[in-house]
Amino acid sequence: MDGLLSLKEAIIIYLDRSGGLSKLIEDCKVFKVSYFYIKYAVYRFSFDVNPSDVLELNATLGDCVLHDPVKAISLFQSVCYLSIKTLSLIDHIETENQVNVVLKPTHLPPFPNYCLDLSEFPRGYGPMRPLALEGLVIAMTRVTKYTQGARFLCSEEKCPCSRGFHHIRVHAPGATESATVRSDFTCFLCSSPLKEDMKSRVLGDKQLVELIHVRAVDVLGVHDADSLRYQSVTLFIRDELCNSMRIGHLYRVVGIPAHVHQWPNVTWSVEACSIQPWTPKCPCLVSSNFQSLQTASACSPWRFAAIVANSFGSSVIPPGLYNTLKLGLLLSLVQTEDTPDSPNHLDVLALNSDTLIIDRLMRYSLPLASRGIHHALTGELLASLSRDEHGAGTANIHAGSALLASGGVCLLGDLTCYKKDKMDLLQSALESRTVSVFIPGKKYGDDMDQHLSFPLQCNFWALADAASPSKRTARYVLELNAHTLLICVIPLQLAELFGLVVQCRETSSNHPLLSMTVHTLRQAMSPEEPLYPACMQFTTQDYKELLAHARELKVDMSPEAERMIHSYYFASRRVRSDSAQRSTVSVTSVKLLIALAHAHAKLSLRTQVLEEDAVIAVLLCESSVTLKHG
Repeated sequence: MDGLLSLKEAIIIYLDRSGGLSKLIEDCKVFKVSYFYIKYAVYRFSFDVNPSDVLELNATLGDCVLHDPVKAISLFQSVCYLSIKTLSLIDHIETENQVNVVLKPTHLPPFPNYCLDLSEFPRGYGPMRPLALEGLVIAMTRVTKYTQGARFLCSEEKCPCSRGFHHIRVHAPGATESATVRSDFTCFLCSSPLKEDMKSRVLGDKQLVELIHVRAVDVLGVHDADSLRYQSVTLFIRDELCNSMRIGHLYRVVGIPAHVHQWPNVTWSVEACSIQPWTPKCPCLVSSNFQSLQTASACSPWRFAAIVANSFGSSVIPPGLYNTLKLGLLLSLVQTEDTPDSPNHLDVLALNSDTLIIDRLMRYSLPLASRGIHHALTGELLASLSRDEHGAGTANIHAGSALLASGGVCLLGDLTCYKKDKMDLLQSALESRTVSVFIPGKKYGDDMDQHLSFPLQCNFWALADAASPSKRTARYVLELNAHTLLICVIPLQLAELFGLVVQCRETSSNHPLLSMTVHTLRQAMSPEEPLYPACMQFTTQDYKELLAHARELKVDMSPEAERMIHSYYFASRRVRSDSAQRSTVSVTSVKLLIALAHAHAKLSLRTQVLEEDAVIAVLLCESSVTLKHG
C-alpha cells in the first residue's frame, strides 16, 4: 500500500510540474459546460509524458511507464479521479471507471530495446510496451468512428448494477470494436445479461495507416533490389492524432504493439501514442575533389556548375553530350523540397529521337535523389482504393508512384508508351499539383460520396520521341520558329505543364550515336581503364554527397537577381504582343525562373542567388518557352 501511495504522490508531483494538472482542470471545464445536465459515461483525458522526467522523479514510476503501460494508466486514472472529486471539477462523475486516461510518451530512451526495426522479422513475440519505430506512409483510411467507452446496465432490475456506473468498458490498445461493445457481457454480481445504455456511448475518431521501412521504396527505384523482405505494419491512430500523417511522408512513431483478434486470425499492429515528422540523418560533406574544383573555379560564378554538369554521368554517356539536359537534371535533383510552403517544383521533359540514351541518363540520375521512384507502366501513378481488411470496411487509399516520391523525383519514362487516359490523368495532376481521390459511399459503407485531395510534392522526369510517333498516337506539332517544326508525340497541353522542356540536339560534328558507339566499345574493350580520367575523379558517391549538401542550403535572392527576373518577365510580355503568346509568360514562368535560379545557386554551393544565377535561369526558361510556343 505504501508503494502505491508513493507512486500516486509522484504522479501528482509530475502532473503539477509538467502542467498536467492545469490541463486536467481545463478539460474538465469543457465537460462541465458542454454536458452540464448530462451524466456522461466516460470522460477522456490525455497526457503527454516525458519518460526522462518521470525517471528522475521516481525510478519505479518511470519503469512502470516504460514497461507496464496498463499499470501506469491505472495509477494515473486513480490520481485523476481523486483530483476531480477533491476539486469538484465534474459534479456528475460517480466511479473511477468513468475516467479514461491516455498516456502519450513523447520519446523513448535511445537504446535498441526500445526501437522497432520494420525490416526485422519475426514480429509479435516482443513485449507489449511502448516502442519507437520509423517508416514511410504508403496507405491510409478515411477517419471513421470507434467506441471510446460505453455504459452497461444489468437486466435484472433488483440488482444494484441495474443503476449507476458499475459496468463501464473503455477502449484498450489492440482491442477491436467487439471487445468494447457486444451483447454477451454478464453482470459480475448476479451473472445476468448486461444491456448497453446507448445514450451514454462515447465515440471517437479512428484512422488506420500502413507504415513500411523507408528502404522498401528502393524496389520501386532503379536500384538492385536487396534480398530482404519488407512488410508494412498497420498503425492505429485515434482522436487528436487523426489526420496528422500524410501519404508518402516519413514519420517517427511511439506506439504500443498489440495483437488484434479477429477470429480465426490474430493481426499484429501498433497503437500510436505520439507522431513526429522524421528526416533521416545523412552526412552532407562535399568531397575533396569537388572542394578543390570549387577553389579552382572561384574566378567565375558559372564555371563550377558547368564543369559539374559536363562531367556528370560520364560512366553512362560521354562528357559534353547533352550538357543542357544534364544541367537540368542536376538542378531538378537539387530543387526537391518536401514542404508545401516551397512549391517551386522543377519538372523535366526531354525530347530526342533516340530515347534510349536519355532513358539511360535519367535512370543513372534517379538514385541521386533523396527519394527516387521509377514508375512502371503497369503500376498505379497517383492512388488506388481497396477495402480495409481490419473490420472497418472503409476505403483504404494506397499511394501511387507520384505520392511515394514526395520530396524526391518520379521518373515517368517514355510518355509515348502511355495511353490517352493515363496522359489525361497525368495532365490533370500536373495542372492542380494534387491527387484527387473519389470514394463512392455505398461501396465503402458510407451514406455520402467523398472527394479527397493529396498534394503532389515531387519533381517529374519524362522523355518523348521527337521524331517518330507511334502508330496509335497522333502527331502533335510544336512550332520552334518560322523555319523549323518539331514533331512530338505528346499533347502540347501536357508538354506545357513541364517546367523545363529540353530538346536534345547536337551538332553534326558531335553526333550522339557516334559518341555513344565509341563510348560503348571502349567500355567493352577496356573495362578496367578509366575512359575519361579528368571526369572519372568525380565518382557517383561524390555527386550524391554534393547534391545532398546542396539540397540543405538555404538561399536568399539578391536584389540584382530579382531585378533580372522581373525585367525578363516584363520584356517577354512586351515582345510577345499577341495575347495567346503573352499568356505563355505567366506567373508559372516566374516560379520556374525562381526555382532555376535557386537551384543553380545551390548547385554552385552559394547561399545567395546572384545575377549570374538568374541569367542561367532566363536562358533555360527562354529556351523552354520557345520550344513550347515559338
